[in-house]
Amino acid sequence: MNKGTFIKLISENMKLVRTEQNISQDKMGEILGISKKTLVQIEKGRTYANWTTVVAFCLLFNRSKLLNAIIGDNPVEFVQLISNNSNGSPKDKTLGGKVWWKEIEMKGNYRLQQNLISHHYRILDKEDFRWYSSFDKEKIMFRFNELVKGTMDE
Repeated sequence: MNKGTFIKLISENMKLVRTEQNISQDKMGEILGISKKTLVQIEKGRTYANWTTVVAFCLLFNRSKLLNAIIGDNPVEFVQLISNNSNGSPKDKTLGGKVWWKEIEMKGNYRLQQNLISHHYRILDKEDFRWYSSFDKEKIMFRFNELVKGTMDE
């Protein structure tokens, strides 16, 4: 998924999340820093939110069950993935992929998973900490093998 596709996905679902959270259009506009008129245009599908609005939306509503279901992952982590801020260091603890994730491979202390909705990949350790995420299968396999080799060298 690229930035444009993600912006479209979030824009198309803002109204659902706003309704789930029981927030008026006036209040939502205020929260996101956009006018009610702009929000109405987004909700009616006449325009898409800009990247800054999408990032703010994902940050502010990251606990929305609906938003998590739409994305299939933590919205903030997903924004970081799209922004290429995944540097290969351990991130937040995950739930281990019991929902929305398919196990691809397990080696040493690591497991490779693929998201069933967005199809991006991630590497988790045995304690369910995320080490790396990518849409690129070649990059994720390289990093996975690198991490596994590092574990076996110890």
